[in-house]
Amino acid sequence: MTLTLYNTLTRHKDVFRPIDPNNVRIYACGPTVYDYVHIGNGRMAVVFDLLFRVLRQTYGPDHVTYVRNITDVDDKINARAAERGIAIGELTQTTARQYQEDVAALGCLPPTVEPRATRHIGEMKELIETLVRKGHAYVAQAHVLFHVPSMPDYGKLSNRSLSELEAGARVDVAPYKRDPMDFVLWKPSKPGEPAWPSPCGIELPGRPGWHIECSAMAEKHLGVIFDIHGGGIDLVFPHHENEIAQSRSAHGTPLMANYWLHNGFLTAPEGEKMSKSLGNFTTIHALRQLWPGEALRLALLSTHYRQPLPWSEKVIADARRTLDHWYELTADALPGAPVCADVLEALADDLNTPQAIAALHALRSEAAKGAKPAAACLKASAGLMGLLQEAPADWKAWRPAAMVIDEQKVEALVTARNAARKGRNYAEADRIRDELTAMGIQLKDAKDASTGEIVTTWEVRR
Repeated sequence: MTLTLYNTLTRHKDVFRPIDPNNVRIYACGPTVYDYVHIGNGRMAVVFDLLFRVLRQTYGPDHVTYVRNITDVDDKINARAAERGIAIGELTQTTARQYQEDVAALGCLPPTVEPRATRHIGEMKELIETLVRKGHAYVAQAHVLFHVPSMPDYGKLSNRSLSELEAGARVDVAPYKRDPMDFVLWKPSKPGEPAWPSPCGIELPGRPGWHIECSAMAEKHLGVIFDIHGGGIDLVFPHHENEIAQSRSAHGTPLMANYWLHNGFLTAPEGEKMSKSLGNFTTIHALRQLWPGEALRLALLSTHYRQPLPWSEKVIADARRTLDHWYELTADALPGAPVCADVLEALADDLNTPQAIAALHALRSEAAKGAKPAAACLKASAGLMGLLQEAPADWKAWRPAAMVIDEQKVEALVTARNAARKGRNYAEADRIRDELTAMGIQLKDAKDASTGEIVTTWEVRR
């Protein structure tokens, strides 16, 4: 299949042509690990996991290298560790593990490589010294700064000229900067902060700036020029713009990555961007206590990745009901079915997940009529998207973490209600139903086809 991707660098959909089909290389900016990550970070993880899966489907699992980094040195990390009174290393180890657990629950495959910034300090220092030597960076008051005017076409990714960026940017205009747009590659560490011997002959120990971290890690694991670089739309400027400036200037190359992909924001019910800074976010961890991870994944894929996604409980509930039906229809589906051509075509068109989900619904309709090939194809096609990965019994048995159900008590109440109905004590039957409803139990009354008697079953409300 021919894969097309919307390239932020060119501002249109481009046919994807890898540098080396035997080693397709993709880098996505991962989290800064200082707390549980919010669901907006989950969208980024799911989008690029889907891309990883599509590339593996197209070129073979052994021919795709996916790097998703972890930023474990940052001002936010230092502040949170001090606030909690714990060591920085303890904080980053704990929160990195929490992130990995959260995105695994969202159905994300482990990346091929998951580098940590603190393990690539040597590569960062080498890159910084190269930039200084080539005249693209300079030392000032124990800092090393990238000199933005040294790169004439800076701003190409965000499609703004340097003069426009200077006029609209919110920058810390330190007195030692040669230009207001210059940004930090290395800075001195304060007492108690992580510190390493500084590059460029600086005597004070220091630590790297954020942007240089990703340039160094991407080059280390993917090379000077690689295929795809991705992240959230908020990273286009300044983070990705600065990565490009560092990497291109250090190596004299026309590009850092051939394709740049960015996912849109999640929005709160009020229409605002969902973010920690606005305080209107919810974490993956919190949502996992209420909903199965696959329901969150399908909800995150329900809108095209480049568009804003209005996030609400209804979106998740709709996804959960859809998966309930799909699991029911594919419980006995045989393995080995091909992925539906319509699903492949949709995903090849810039990961058009709404169209792919529509194709899955069409398969569902056929499967509901008893078409076993359609059920098998539904399972295989949803599998490509990281869905229907649970055993059907496990999916049906999933319960919210906060909901502990005493099944013996429920069965006793159901029996008592049936007895009340049989004795025409409808007030007592209604009272028992209300008690069960308050416990989160949904009753289903159905007439047995052979005996004509009412048979009551129950399940946990979702």
